[in-house]
Amino acid sequence: MKIKNLMAISLAALTLSTPVQAANHTVVKGDTYWTISRQYGVDFKTLLQANGANESSWLEIGDIVYVPTEKVHVVSKGDTYWLIAKWYGVDFKTLLKANNATESSWLEIGDRVIIPQGSSSSGSTGSSGSASTKPYVTYTTYTVKSGDTYWNIANNFGIPMEELLNTNGLTENSSIYAGKTLKIPVHHVPVTSTPGSQYGEYLDWWEAAQYVIPVGATFTVQDFYTGQSFKAKRTTGSGHADCEPLTASDTSKMNTIFGGQNWTSRPVIIIYNGRKIAASATSKLHAGNDGAAGGVWTSWRSDDYGAGYNFDWVKGNNAHGVFDIHFLNSIRHNDGKVHQTHQKNVRTSAGK
Repeated sequence: MKIKNLMAISLAALTLSTPVQAANHTVVKGDTYWTISRQYGVDFKTLLQANGANESSWLEIGDIVYVPTEKVHVVSKGDTYWLIAKWYGVDFKTLLKANNATESSWLEIGDRVIIPQGSSSSGSTGSSGSASTKPYVTYTTYTVKSGDTYWNIANNFGIPMEELLNTNGLTENSSIYAGKTLKIPVHHVPVTSTPGSQYGEYLDWWEAAQYVIPVGATFTVQDFYTGQSFKAKRTTGSGHADCEPLTASDTSKMNTIFGGQNWTSRPVIIIYNGRKIAASATSKLHAGNDGAAGGVWTSWRSDDYGAGYNFDWVKGNNAHGVFDIHFLNSIRHNDGKVHQTHQKNVRTSAGK
């Protein structure tokens, strides 16, 4: 018996992960790499790679084929080590170690990621996520393109512009040009446990909630007491989330829940990307003009805000301006202070 392409096998094994759980298959009559991949439930291309082979390679009776037996994930568009870890229910740092990667490592479409043994088939943890796992930050890079602004780049990556500038040692007046490389913070916020399925995660605004619900996110706002809900979009906000109803129907539903336009706050659950986040909201629309372009000067704004910057980007929703959603430790814009009634509501919707 002989091992097929011994040197290539060793190099391929190192490429996949060191060490890799594996089995040795002795070739019998009728075996091909394809039939062996089906027999062991191994990705065909991974099996070829592990043996330094290609789709045209042939086998002889008695050959030894190296069969990696750990799960392998083939990278598709948008995949990151963090997302893969969540999907398979694997500890992020364990996944990195299994693939000889670091928090700065990046993936390309078609790459193969070893999934450590003991993982589940899906990383959906729901309300049973680990409450002891803390949010943390890794970094990636972005190359500026023509027409980019620091504001748009920050929004596209779901981070405050101030954070983008501080990370790169810049100010709002710093030059920006095509080809410039920026360091981008990537915030990882693990799912935390809740007392029951009716409650939301108790996430701090500053280290977690503002990244889980980034600017541009469209989500469901569910009233904690009645279960009624409507769709909304976070369009701005730094100390808390400034949001807009998504459609005229959603504006009507919001008014029904809150009894019209007012500053009275209610406990709510924000449902986004399969997560439920504890929050508090009011229904008072302010500082906007639905009939003018968002983000520009307008001569009239709702709630007696007068002329100024138009906080209204969602059009045709029968709503002038934004309404407030608060989370744990979020603050008011006018005085930078925590609003105690909002915080009481957040605790209610978190089951605290």
